[in-house]
Amino acid sequence: MDIKKLTAKEKLRLVCGKDFWHTVDFGGKIPQITVADGPVGLRVVKARAADGTETAYPAIPYPSVQLLANTWNRNCAREMGAALADDCLEKGVDILLAPGVNIKRTPLCGRNFEYFSEDPFLAGEMAKAYICGLQENGAGACLKHFCCNNLEYDRLHQSSDVDERTLREIYYLPFEIACEAKPVSVMCSYNRINGTYGAEYKKGFTVLREEFGFGGAVFSDWSAVRDRTASLKAGLDIEMPFCEENYQKLCRDYEDGKIAEAELDACAERVLTLISRCKTMREGKKSCRSEAERRRIAQDIAAEGMVLLKNDGVLPLAAGVRLAVAGCYAQPSDMGMLRGAGAAAVNREGETFDVPDCLTKRGYSVSFEPAFSYDGVDSFHQDARRAVQLAAGSDVSILCVGLGEKFERESADRETLRLPLVQERAILASAAVAPTVVVVFAGAAVDMSAWADKVSAILFAGYPGVGGDEALASILSGENNPCGRLSESFPFSLADCPVSQEEGVSVGVTRYREGLDVGYRHYFTHHIPVLFAFGHGLSYASFVYRNFTAEAEEDGVSILLDVYNTSDRAGKEVVEVYVRECAPVVYRPDRELKAFDKVFVEDGGSRQVAFRLGWRAFAHWSAAEDGWRVSDGVYEILIGASSEDIRLIRKVRVEDGNFSLMPL
Repeated sequence: MDIKKLTAKEKLRLVCGKDFWHTVDFGGKIPQITVADGPVGLRVVKARAADGTETAYPAIPYPSVQLLANTWNRNCAREMGAALADDCLEKGVDILLAPGVNIKRTPLCGRNFEYFSEDPFLAGEMAKAYICGLQENGAGACLKHFCCNNLEYDRLHQSSDVDERTLREIYYLPFEIACEAKPVSVMCSYNRINGTYGAEYKKGFTVLREEFGFGGAVFSDWSAVRDRTASLKAGLDIEMPFCEENYQKLCRDYEDGKIAEAELDACAERVLTLISRCKTMREGKKSCRSEAERRRIAQDIAAEGMVLLKNDGVLPLAAGVRLAVAGCYAQPSDMGMLRGAGAAAVNREGETFDVPDCLTKRGYSVSFEPAFSYDGVDSFHQDARRAVQLAAGSDVSILCVGLGEKFERESADRETLRLPLVQERAILASAAVAPTVVVVFAGAAVDMSAWADKVSAILFAGYPGVGGDEALASILSGENNPCGRLSESFPFSLADCPVSQEEGVSVGVTRYREGLDVGYRHYFTHHIPVLFAFGHGLSYASFVYRNFTAEAEEDGVSILLDVYNTSDRAGKEVVEVYVRECAPVVYRPDRELKAFDKVFVEDGGSRQVAFRLGWRAFAHWSAAEDGWRVSDGVYEILIGASSEDIRLIRKVRVEDGNFSLMPL
């Protein structure tokens, strides 16, 4: 459709959406597009009541985005995007309102389970792969929430006050990387950024388009627009859902000359381009993966994203051992116990989750007690006592604990990092009478300091989605070798975090005083120990790194190394590459992730891994120069199995933009 063929009234209507889930179609003159929530499963609404409550069609529940990030596997992200695209095609959805790349600035954020990481590079790379999987298979992506939506508390009013360098290096960066996949759309955030509402954030929209190469349309978050005229002039293309009051004011402002024709045309043109891209993307496409295959993809991702945090040798379970399985999360009565709530909610009608049954099918003798209720009531009731008795009569006790939609949800933040007290009491009681494996179902970091040293093993299962019980049983039994790695740090306590609940929120301002020191950057730079480091994860196999070589190039460094599997079990290893400036003139965090790869290595075998670190891997944002700058000096390339477990180091000198390797 040629923009010149639209009347002013049609253009004004085009940039305001049609209803809750559609753009306007003008009676068939312009095709409408359909959007739907669904970062971890498609939420297509079948009915919406007058009070706003919705009923969605049943959908395949995929693992949480946080668990996806724990795979550190771009192929997993691509496969999940592809599977979700098939879901979209079947339900007539043009754009999936995902993925979210907001940084986990604080572990208390209620939507952390929807986001990838505390690290912008990991978040951006995984989101880029997810978007490619979606869009290559016929569904558009909506990258969100731009930007600095890092708390849910008072999100409609809070101003995230953050300096330009921190914006560039931490909060913009995942959007910059993800834009390489050319998402069809971006969604603004509810909050203000340095006093400007996300829907009116012209400075940020300009960076998206002119610097990051974003060529799509910008959606508002739902009901995030306060002044449609101001948001249109800033470059926000579509207000969602339709708001009659905002639309009428927009029309009046246009008639009064407050909106230039070029401003309206620019937004309307981008909406038309969006519609055309979505229809072209879908053309000739149909769902090509069966429902069974999509469920298998979900289960495989869950198995690959579960992180073995601790193991004193009790795992994998020996054949024939007697197991006491406890905890209501092992056999939930409500599947909401295994996911967060809000836009990521999925109708799991007909789905079951039964860890005891999955273990029984693998030949184990299993007894089960719920042990405690999901409501978090701090009472050590009779079920918990019976669970302890069962544990005492078992060879191994498996205790399934966690959070879920009551604790992690949109529009609210967690009040604590600790599990409900009744769960902690059950863990300690079990550990006192039997070797205990704790399985944690949660969407973000959990304070385990009260019990981590008392148990034999800890497996972080995230929110695993469909087939998560089978995935869990396959790891416990040794059928699958665990290979997940943490995409966020697990501190000893909330007091150790750079950000807990914000100072200044009562006056509507969240000050990002920690600057660049987010997540592991904070812990390493300020020498604060953590319970489990960013990138940490154990395996039933063992790996060593050898034959490290590096070559300086005109604008960076190329790296080669061999990963050897020194065990009798095949497995996957994540190789992580960090960069540190040794004596920075301007402040730099102690280390920053700049590359990673996940490789499969046969037992007794080896794999060569290659990386290239371009100049941006060594650069920082210079406010004085309004651009990226590589300072002269010495840098260390740190290669390891986690941010803490560094195996290889090589120094590089940069002088006048030229890279050279320093002698070993």
